Amino acid sequence: MINHHPKFELIQSFVDGDLPASLSAAIAIHADMCPQCQQQIAELTDQVAEVSFEEAFLDRFIVDENQSIESVGELNADALDIEDMIAQITLSDDIDKVEPVVEKTMLFNNKAYTLPSALNNMSFGKTSHIGKLSRARIQLNENEIHTSLLQIEPGGSVPQHTHKGFELTLLLDGSFSDERGEYVKGDFIMLDGSHTHNPVSAQGCLCYTVANDALHFTQGINKLLNPIGTFIY
Repeated sequence: MINHHPKFELIQSFVDGDLPASLSAAIAIHADMCPQCQQQIAELTDQVAEVSFEEAFLDRFIVDENQSIESVGELNADALDIEDMIAQITLSDDIDKVEPVVEKTMLFNNKAYTLPSALNNMSFGKTSHIGKLSRARIQLNENEIHTSLLQIEPGGSVPQHTHKGFELTLLLDGSFSDERGEYVKGDFIMLDGSHTHNPVSAQGCLCYTVANDALHFTQGINKLLNPIGTFIY
């Protein structure tokens, strides 16, 4: 069961279209797996649509002090010509063809993963490996924001670290755990510099990750990895 969700403010920004592509894709992927957030997005979308409709047509119903009631009625009738609207909708008998969705898969260490549809049209860089970690960058060209698919092989882990910026991890397959508990498919985990953790995956997992700065390793000999902290996320 999914226990970790985007905050309301993040979902509101998604509905308003204010998020970068990397975070918008994360919200969309999570919502496909989470009925709770899917419903919240639908409700917020309806609210935004209603407000936009009212704003678009409000000026057509404002009565000028020099305008008669009769002329306002004529204006309203023109603005709401239902028959004309229906005629435009039914102007053509053509039926749009719906193209079938083609599933996209990626191979990490001989394991094939079916990717969420939100990633179907995105380009991926070459897969890189370090220990039991494999990472493929998603080419979104968002400057300091790096988006990746990260696979942790069974028994693998990310050394204990904190974050110079934010780190989003969306679990696409498998599970992992850290000091805060166990995470399963669909969990949406947003962390920042106030968090320190050591993700470990007993059975292996695939994550969609977004980060705007390097990791900072905090424990023992792993501190020597800080010069390559941008590799993982």
